[in-house]
Amino acid sequence: MVRRAWERLPPLARALVPGLIVAGLGAWWFLEILDEVIERDTFEKIDQPLLEWFAAHRTPWLTSVMTGITTLFGPVVLPILVGVGSLVWWRRTGSWRDPALLVAAMVVSTGISVLVKATVARDRPADEFQTVPGVEESFSFPSGHSTGTATLVLTLAYLLWRRRRGKRAFAAWAVGSVALIALVATTRMYLGYHFLSDVLAGACLGLFTLGLVICADRWLDLRKARSASVP
Repeated sequence: MVRRAWERLPPLARALVPGLIVAGLGAWWFLEILDEVIERDTFEKIDQPLLEWFAAHRTPWLTSVMTGITTLFGPVVLPILVGVGSLVWWRRTGSWRDPALLVAAMVVSTGISVLVKATVARDRPADEFQTVPGVEESFSFPSGHSTGTATLVLTLAYLLWRRRRGKRAFAAWAVGSVALIALVATTRMYLGYHFLSDVLAGACLGLFTLGLVICADRWLDLRKARSASVP
């Protein structure tokens, strides 16, 4: 019954539904976290104790490693890597579509993150918990590092997976993406620049953006198929 109902949907609806579901989940989880932060509910009992735990377990060598990782995925280095990588990708494949989708995803998620930061205006953790107090001047919610990382790895994983679909490939890309997102999120809390709710919200923004990319990609596929069918 479900399959028949799916097949009766217009081609455009079938193309957009998967992406809309992913985007909807990302938006829903993000809004749930935002509501918790505004109401000072669940995360109020987790954010500060977790931050204090990380601060109490810092070591010089681990701090250096965490700083290097967070710098690599920060607002200065990451855009350069994405820009150069997308240019090389385009030159090697001769196709602008995938690199353009990746760059567009990064721009969209960054824009949303900046807008939400200015709207929510949540203060950063206290200077005493930051490894380098005052180095971060923007607001705390959501984490820009987590947003950028989640957008990059989820979008890149999707664009590469859809070329070679399969359960094993999907599992590999999913596990790898989650691991990298979690690693960067951990560096932000370890270094004292963000709360747990900040990094989780950033990951949700990345998931929301992935949904938009899936919609755009499948719409382009549908448009290409229609053009090919026209004599």
